Amino acid sequence: MTFQRLLTLPPMGRGVHLITPRIEAQIRGIETGIAHLFLQHTSASLALNENYDPDVRGDVERFLRSLVPDGWEGFRHTLEGPDDMPAHMKNVLIGSSLTIPVTEGRLALGIWQGIYLLEHREGVHARRVVITLIGE
Repeated sequence: MTFQRLLTLPPMGRGVHLITPRIEAQIRGIETGIAHLFLQHTSASLALNENYDPDVRGDVERFLRSLVPDGWEGFRHTLEGPDDMPAHMKNVLIGSSLTIPVTEGRLALGIWQGIYLLEHREGVHARRVVITLIGE
């Protein structure tokens, strides 16, 4: 069995946002299989990371801002503001898709793993995630 669902996430603002519960709500009906998540945007990212200590989220955001700062003088693409090209670069580094096994009707995440939307822009944007489920 294969099917797709489109999850539209509400605007969350710049930062690292735990979306695991929203994804888990979409995998109902699959007992064993694969969930492939694809973010339809180039200025945000999807990632797996620790979900226990909320300080991790802030640390990730601060590190990424230092790695690719807004308004970096080397970027030529500046028409959409100082945070746009850095957002695209962060997407290139982190990525826009994840593939996670489904076991016994649940995402087979490690005990401290969570799924995150990393919003790289200051402006508020709704984001869409295509969830493809393959399994039984």
